[in-house]
Amino acid sequence: MTAPVLVIGAGPTGLTAACALWSLGVPCRVVDRRTGPGTAPKGLVLWSGALECLHRVGVARELAGQALELTGASYWSNGRRIAGARFGGLADTAFPGPLCVPQPVTERALHARLIRLGGGVEWETETTSVSVHGEGADASATVRLRSADGEETVRVPWLIAADGARGPVRDSVGIPFEGHTFDRTFLIRDGLLAGAPADAEVQHHISPDGVLVIVPQPDGHRIFFDIASDELTEPPSDELLQRLLDERGPGGLRLAGTWWSSRFQVHAKVAPRFRAGPVLLAGDAVHAHSTAGGQGLNTGVQDGYDAGWRLAAVVRGCDPSLLDGYEAERRPASVRAVRSGDRQTRLWLLRHPPARALRDAALRLLSRCGVLETKVVPLLAQLDLDHSASPSVADLDGAAGAPRALRLGRRAPDAGLTPVQGRALLSLHSHLADGRHTLLAYGGDTVGAQAARIQGTLRERGTADAVKVLWVRPAHTAHGRTGVRPAGLEIAYERGGALGGGASHWFAYIRPDGVVGARSGPAGLAALLARLPSGPPYPVPAPAPAPAVERSA
Repeated sequence: MTAPVLVIGAGPTGLTAACALWSLGVPCRVVDRRTGPGTAPKGLVLWSGALECLHRVGVARELAGQALELTGASYWSNGRRIAGARFGGLADTAFPGPLCVPQPVTERALHARLIRLGGGVEWETETTSVSVHGEGADASATVRLRSADGEETVRVPWLIAADGARGPVRDSVGIPFEGHTFDRTFLIRDGLLAGAPADAEVQHHISPDGVLVIVPQPDGHRIFFDIASDELTEPPSDELLQRLLDERGPGGLRLAGTWWSSRFQVHAKVAPRFRAGPVLLAGDAVHAHSTAGGQGLNTGVQDGYDAGWRLAAVVRGCDPSLLDGYEAERRPASVRAVRSGDRQTRLWLLRHPPARALRDAALRLLSRCGVLETKVVPLLAQLDLDHSASPSVADLDGAAGAPRALRLGRRAPDAGLTPVQGRALLSLHSHLADGRHTLLAYGGDTVGAQAARIQGTLRERGTADAVKVLWVRPAHTAHGRTGVRPAGLEIAYERGGALGGGASHWFAYIRPDGVVGARSGPAGLAALLARLPSGPPYPVPAPAPAPAVERSA
């Protein structure tokens, strides 16, 4: 038996998808043309939305221990500070601010986690072609792989393409890349920076000649500049970088050691489609971002997690229409992230004095009014995505009884809980952090009896590893006795009333990504249960024999 999912690409996007699949009981095969995890520190900043995904697959705390907590961002023009925003103030999340973590650290943590889950990566395995056959439930993908052992042709029911902007899959399935490329070359350098401020603030120095951005790292700083486009491809020299630093910086800064530098073009592109039948494309394969705001890595991690949990659910019995929500949700999120970076880059590159003066005045006003912190920072954090129009969410019979705070298609709010049975977790978000499908049952003993029956059904189906039931009793019943305590059922009393704003009893399905996927009353409970995985974990394939020069599977 072969794995039902093939993941092409073992960067942060592909590894997140693979970890999500394995953690939800579905093995996958992962291939990558590189020799091992990446060493170039491309992406640096992890925002709250991506950190929550990484927490669900079990690596966020490890990354936080190696990260630098960024304290804010400032904007400078003509040598003067004109605006700033503080980080770390986001509510309703375990990750209230962004962390600076070089991408190789993230990749190594995800790779190690994948191995602990039972998976691995086949390095030095290149994808040479992909083709799609059939339609609907009969569709499959045929992939041609090449490694030191020879060439191999495999046919898989599902494929996640996380092979980057230059990977072969998007072109193979006929999906274009739409957008534009800035006519400036960007220079980047990581290393020590003597004279830099001790605080962990990202600085943007915007001059008539171009921009200088200084990003603190755990062991140094990143700086990057824009210059007139050239045809050179080699990394920039320290002499050039020091000259630009003197021209655009605040003064007193000196390069004191370089361990990585590069030059690159900045794109603002999004593919018109994120799916071709059984092929789901994710990360840089379908969106290319400006470095502004650090959105590329974060959007890719969330793509990978979304593709992973959806495919795991479908393999374990959910209706394949669940995958219709992948493009419907991830493409708008990507468009928003790309547009945000594009706008910020355009502001950096303004040259005409009247336009620069208007930009500086707007930044001063937005900073003074707190808009940068209340609107822009949440936009970058990507916690406020609205999936209410997605085909993957639905209100069922009796949904009107759910509280207003529990909004369909939006990230579930947190709520204080007092545990009665199960784990000693003190909030709803703590229960959701393990990345399982959660059926939330709210009400008294009648609801508790229904929750107990559902828990029994999950045991019979063999889905208790991926689906759990949380029965929350209203706060006013805290002094009553709870007679319903079946094994495996999580029970807690509500604290604070965040969930008590609706009817006295209701149900909700919260997806592994923390989004409210369905709401119902008792009459809609059967339809709600139909949205959950119905089959046991997929059998782990036996190790395959070494491939011959040519093999089909």
